[in-house]
Amino acid sequence: MILAVDTSLGTAVAIVADDGALRAEASTDDPMGHAEVIGDLLRDVVDGADGDTVTHVVAGMGPGPFTGLRIGIAAARTFALGRRIPVVPVPSHLAAALTAIDEDGVDGRFAIVTDARRREVAVTVFDGVDEMGIPRVVAETVLVPRAGLDDALSGTTGIEVSTLSAADLARVGARAIAAGRTLAGEEPLYLRHPDVSVPGAPKKVGL
Repeated sequence: MILAVDTSLGTAVAIVADDGALRAEASTDDPMGHAEVIGDLLRDVVDGADGDTVTHVVAGMGPGPFTGLRIGIAAARTFALGRRIPVVPVPSHLAAALTAIDEDGVDGRFAIVTDARRREVAVTVFDGVDEMGIPRVVAETVLVPRAGLDDALSGTTGIEVSTLSAADLARVGARAIAAGRTLAGEEPLYLRHPDVSVPGAPKKVGL
């Protein structure tokens, strides 16, 4: 059983079997307030899985805002640490791409587009799936001005999404586990650095 947690857009949590069958799912599309709901959503999906043992935790690694991503990834890692099970990092746009392919029937080359705030969007380009059914990335995630999106896509179909399926994130993770593949590193894909910074050394005050 695979638990997936993602806070790149709203807050989404799901448990699927290793064959991809959905066992439990809960989410909210509120792009804020991740910390307030993540615990309740985790409790709901674990209870909804009827006691099945979770063997892996898939963490959505973004792209997403600094604070939101940190909450989801920390929750995923804490759950995994408590159960002594591995964390599987997966780029969040892969879940949106799988949804587009499996549910919407999108074929060929397309781009997943998510709001990056500050009049920018995050764009990842895909082309079908590989032999394991994992969406094939052909252009890594970039930030582009929303006003220049059409030029950036250069004729590629853009699919803008505002929510993400944790179930599809888990399915991507399950396929990666089966293939022995690593889809992302340990570092989150932040949209940009946080607006705050660690202060420097205090100034000396003369007498």
